[in-house]
Order: sequence, then C-alpha cells, then structure tokens
Amino acid sequence: MLEHGAAPPAGDSEPPSSGGMATRLMRRKPVERLVAEGGKGQGGTLRRSMGMWQLTMISIGATLGTGIFVVLGEAVPDAGPAVILAFVLAGVTALFSALSYAELAGSIPVSGSSYSYAYATLGELVAWVCGWCLILEYGVSVAAVAVGWGQYLNELLNGVFGFTIPAALSQPPGDGGIFNLPALLVVLLAMVFLLGGAKESARANTIMVVVKIAALLLFCGVAVQGVRSGNYENFFPMGMAGVSAAGATLFFSYIGFDAASTAGEEAKNPQRDLPRAIMLSLVIVTALYCLVAAIAVGAMPWKKFEGSEAALAGIMKAVTGQSWWAVLLAFGAVVAIASVVLTVLYGQTRILFAMSRDGLVPKVFSKVHPKTGAPRANTVIVSLFCGVLAAAVPLGELADATSIGTLFAFALVNIAVIVLRRTRPDMPRSFRTPLSPLFPAIGFLLCLYMMGSLGAVTWVVFGVWMVVGLVVYFGYGMRRSRLATAEK
Repeated sequence: MLEHGAAPPAGDSEPPSSGGMATRLMRRKPVERLVAEGGKGQGGTLRRSMGMWQLTMISIGATLGTGIFVVLGEAVPDAGPAVILAFVLAGVTALFSALSYAELAGSIPVSGSSYSYAYATLGELVAWVCGWCLILEYGVSVAAVAVGWGQYLNELLNGVFGFTIPAALSQPPGDGGIFNLPALLVVLLAMVFLLGGAKESARANTIMVVVKIAALLLFCGVAVQGVRSGNYENFFPMGMAGVSAAGATLFFSYIGFDAASTAGEEAKNPQRDLPRAIMLSLVIVTALYCLVAAIAVGAMPWKKFEGSEAALAGIMKAVTGQSWWAVLLAFGAVVAIASVVLTVLYGQTRILFAMSRDGLVPKVFSKVHPKTGAPRANTVIVSLFCGVLAAAVPLGELADATSIGTLFAFALVNIAVIVLRRTRPDMPRSFRTPLSPLFPAIGFLLCLYMMGSLGAVTWVVFGVWMVVGLVVYFGYGMRRSRLATAEK
C-alpha cells in the first residue's frame, strides 16, 4: 500500500553508548539521523534531480542486459533448456527481497541502500558486513559485465569492419589473453559520464535503456523463426540442482533495484518514487529475461551455448544466415552492457559515499565536487579498481562472486524489515511489504537456498572476503565510526 507524501520516520533509538564490546558492535544509527544527513558530503551535497522515470531507468539499466547478453552462455550449460526456470527462480527470489527493499527505500531514503538499512536496525557490525558485501556485489558486478562487453564489441567490429581485437588484448589471463582492454575502456567511459553528475548520467542511461530494450525485442522477433520444439526435449538434463545452480549464477543479474535504492539522496520524492521504481523495473526485467531465454534455447541446442559469451548474436546469425542482423544485435548489446556498467558503478560509488560519511571508510569517498554535485575522487578510485579487475579476471569467477555477495545483502534486508516492524511499528511507511513477516522470511530463506547452490570455490572466496572485511573493520572502521567518536 502506497501512502503519498509520507513523512520521515521519527522516534528511533540506539543502544546506550556505555557498555562492552558487544554494545559497541550493536550500536545503531537512528533513522532520523540517516535521513537528516541525506545528500551531505565533504565540501558539498548531492543534488536531488531524479524522478520516478529516471529511477526506474537506473534500475532497469543496472539489471537488463547482464544476465541475458553476457551470462546466458554460462548458465545454459548448468540447466539446459530449464534455464528459463532458472530465470524464474532468480526472479521470484528477487521479488521477495524487492518487496523488502521497497518498504525500506520508502522509509529510509538514503544512498547506503541495504548497508544503511542494516545500520538502522541490526547494528554497526552487521551494517559493515552488509556494506562489505555490497562492495563485492557492485565492484565485481561492474567487472563481470565489462568482461562480456568486449565479446560483443568484437562481434560488432567483425560485422562492420571485418576485424576483431586480438585475444591477447580482449581476454583476461586464464581465458587465452593477457589483458582485457575493452573491459577497462567501458569502465573508464562510464566514469566520464558519472563525473559529469547524476542528472547527466541518468539522461545518458535512459537513452541506452531504450536502445537495449529495442535490441532484445528485435532478437525475439527474428530468432523466434528458428525455434524448434526438439530443442526443448530433455528439459531438465541436470535436474533441479542444475536449475538452482544456474539461478544462483544468474541472480546477480537482478541487482538493479538495489542500484535504484542507492539513489535515495538524489531522488526528488524518494518516499513515493523509490518503491514504485523498484517494483516496476523488476516486473519489466523478469518478463524480458524469461521471454528472451525461452526463444534462445528454442532456437539453438543448449549444448552449443558452452563457452559462448555473445550467444544472442550467434543465434541471430544462425537463424537468418545473414550477418547484419547479428551486427544490429551486437550494437544493442554494446549499448546495453555499457548501461549496466554505468548504473552499477554509480551504485558502488554511492554505497562508499554513505560508508565514508559514517566514518567506516576514508573521508575521500564522501568528498563532493561543489560544481557537479558528484563524488569525484570516489568515482575515479572505484572506476580504476573495477577496470583493472575486469581486465585481469575471467567472467565466470566474477559472476558467482557477485551472486553470493548480492544474496547475502538481500538476506539481511529481509531481516531488517522484520526487525523494523517490531521496533518501530508506528513509523510512517510509503510502501508496506505484504504479509509481513511471512514474505520477508520467505525472501530470507530463498536467499539462503540460492547461496547453498553456489560452488565451494565461490564460498571460499566469500569467506576470505569476509575475513578481510572484519580485519578492516576492527582495525579501522570501529574506531573511526562517527557513532564511536560521538561517544567519546
């Protein structure tokens, strides 16, 4: 239920400043303080320039394209034709979490997304863990998508000019290359847009979203002619375990609504527009994903998807026998994936902006340029890190690492809704998750189920990342936290 013009919540509380280590780790940041600090950075403020349309486009921009243009070739070998159900499973899991996100985004409209929600409900240590997961989620997602961008760029160059970038410069080490130059370039291109400010970035993203939706609809209209019923036979070659594994890999394709929630401090009316943008974008993206996946596996035998990171362009070429259709799709994919890089990179910078403002990471990440209203140093540092990561690490490892970070953060958001309903039942909410606490509990359990479907290597990477994060927190964040310094 939407309540127009809901006021910021009031009456929050936090644990007393005195006490032992447990009390310090559980200290919460009052909701009022989170909202009051909205937009404020070092030397300037973020600008409220985005309405519901721009927020929806950010959400779609961060989501639509990644799973279907890039990771389809990774997921189909795991599930076979049942990859369609893998998209449905990932979408349903995202839906329950999106409902929780919508409630919290309308109640606590700030840049920190699930990190800030956890800070207000579950305490500083849990908030840090959530923020650390978001750094993994966003940073690695940018790199994973950028890797796939190079594949479609080669398809486009080959179709238009008859040459491709050599594998040594278009593949990361371990995949036959030395350095993935296109992946680095697309991240740097996104950085240039972001340095211009949120309004300019949102305008560029909207144009790119329209192009990629048109490209996917074009694929469906052409590739449906090549659908053969025999390609759907043996629908579950790997069983439900394969569907779960593919769904877990594909789940990182659904982080777009999380990116929209990071725009809470740059939205004109976040209490009203953020919940709407989150739900609308998820419906549009899930429908397109399932439609394109169904046509793709119907038009090409599932075993041929192995190792293909530009599968849709290949299907277009095979169905029509003409390369120019594939060129059109490759152009759409190049634009689409660039849009994902732009919006997810935007989300990463805003997460770090919020954490820096709270003192948990260095102040440089919350410095805002007074002219553009953008956190410039933050944007440059994050872009360079993600660009180098994209150029040096294979796609498959990146996708799974992103999925586990996303799932963990989403699980915490579902818990946060339940906690906030108990601790602040009278707080104004512009959107309410239906059947709470049942739906948030289902969302939490689905996230755990999907995490359990990921491989042992991914869990090891996640465990190492968590250990490093705890070392950073206890060595830096806990002592420099603004809540900690306020207690002294």
